[in-house]
Amino acid sequence: MKTSEIKELSTKEIIERIQTEQEHLVRLRLNHAVSPLDNPMKLTESKRNVARLKTILRNRELNEKKN
Repeated sequence: MKTSEIKELSTKEIIERIQTEQEHLVRLRLNHAVSPLDNPMKLTESKRNVARLKTILRNRELNEKKN
């Protein structure tokens, strides 16, 4: 998910996406612990998506405090 796509989402949608991405990350980690994933870069990609979502959410919170 690109940053430009995330910026188009509403705050509520971003919070929902964070939750679903974190659940997805937990499932990936469990599956990887049991048997190696075909593509372990999916773990990194999922972590980065969560970080992007949280960063944009935090930026919005800070902008609301300024206004």
